[in-house]
Amino acid sequence: MATQLSFDLPSKTALGREDFFVSPANALAVAMISATSWPGNKLVLSGPAGSGKSHLAHVWAAETGGRIVQAVDLRYEDVPELAQLPVAVEDIPLIADDPEQQKTLFHLHNLILADGRALLMTGRAAPNLWHLPLADLQSRVEGAHHVALEAPDDALLGAVLAKLFTDRQLNPGPDVIAYLVKHMNRSFETAANMVTELDRVALDEKRDITRSLAVRLLNTEAEQSDTRD
Repeated sequence: MATQLSFDLPSKTALGREDFFVSPANALAVAMISATSWPGNKLVLSGPAGSGKSHLAHVWAAETGGRIVQAVDLRYEDVPELAQLPVAVEDIPLIADDPEQQKTLFHLHNLILADGRALLMTGRAAPNLWHLPLADLQSRVEGAHHVALEAPDDALLGAVLAKLFTDRQLNPGPDVIAYLVKHMNRSFETAANMVTELDRVALDEKRDITRSLAVRLLNTEAEQSDTRD
């Protein structure tokens, strides 16, 4: 068995197209990101934390020459320059309490589309649940074509776990991922948390990431969940 090195190495997320695993749970979203045009030149991509929204936004930006900006980082004075290229605006629901940023996004939306460029918007929930108080912005968001990243199937969950381990430069035992796929809660967020915890415990205990360690952590998680309930 390969030895797990006990160094606290930084995690570097791979964001290329070749690093994105396609399965029935995300195939439609991948197809839409790859499309040469969208209805009205705008698309909303939704999905839970860790589902691949940012990864697909990076793939799209790389292939279109576009830019990526977090909604919370939008500044009105930057809009004319941003609108010169296709733009992906991520995590738009996070500005629901910020009237100025909503006005900025509304201005960016109108300017980009008026110039015939593409706008990609992301958020965890479907756009009708973003509840943006600026009614004109909310209506335009809801008017965009929408595609959702679904809950992971076995193949996708296994691929996500493998990628999370690889991003952290970890080499788990060959049966670890298969065990996790079968027994863990089926969510991207749980997968990310589990890999982080396995990395932490293996580093603290100076041991390999093995099936027995995965069993122990899942049992601990289940016991803590029962206590909270």
